[in-house]
Amino acid sequence: MTFDIMELANILRDAARAAALPRFRRLDASMVQVKSEAIDLVTEADIATEDVIKAGIERWMPEALFVGEESVAAEPALLSRLATAELAVVVDPIDGTANYAAGLPLFATMASVVSGGETIAGIIYDPMGDDWMMAEKGSGAWLRRPDGEAVRLKVAARLPLAEMVGCASVSYLPAGKRAEVLANLAQVRVVSNFRCAGHEYRTLVSGHAQFGCWNKLMPWDHLAGVLMAQEAGAYAARLDGQPYLPHHVDGGLLVATTRDAWEELRREVFVF
Repeated sequence: MTFDIMELANILRDAARAAALPRFRRLDASMVQVKSEAIDLVTEADIATEDVIKAGIERWMPEALFVGEESVAAEPALLSRLATAELAVVVDPIDGTANYAAGLPLFATMASVVSGGETIAGIIYDPMGDDWMMAEKGSGAWLRRPDGEAVRLKVAARLPLAEMVGCASVSYLPAGKRAEVLANLAQVRVVSNFRCAGHEYRTLVSGHAQFGCWNKLMPWDHLAGVLMAQEAGAYAARLDGQPYLPHHVDGGLLVATTRDAWEELRREVFVF
């Protein structure tokens, strides 16, 4: 299928400007709710931003299944339809909600397009920096700015394990494995956790990190970033070595600048 990815990019930007940015650092306690646990939040802004995006998607691509994080929270069966949908748009209205709710300017608005069980396009919009990182399958990964400037993105060169910089989340690891993985991470130079997958992928895709690893897989958190990383030259797979697909919600995910870097990280660090 063919479409103008900038249409989707502008839907995300318009929604963030209409619903997320006006509420940033203006939330009171009544506008923030806990979902599954204290670090899993939803705010009035998440819901409002998703509503604006959904309306835009329905005008732009009315035939697509809409799979938004907050829509799935309200109707869990939506998620199971992603594996068989002919066409779907997957959306995270505010990735990094805990940061957003805390007034930290590290959050993103993300969307991906899935066709026949394959991610064919993805966008990570940074409302604070007002730019997009985006990819279409087979067309590379790009930084795009509202003035039309486009910069092609490429992952960093392969580095020895002891010099690697990366992002890893251990929050959802099995309790018995968390200490082991944390100890193993002492072998790399720097490891961070931004609490925002969108910005972790942006860091990797723009050449400022060598790896990213996540154990909790929800499609709105990873589809856009994985496609972008692959288009920028990275290697991505689940921790058992199998390809990562849009309907996967478990199995862990490791992305690295090269396949041999992926294999070294899996062997030496992410051993579980």
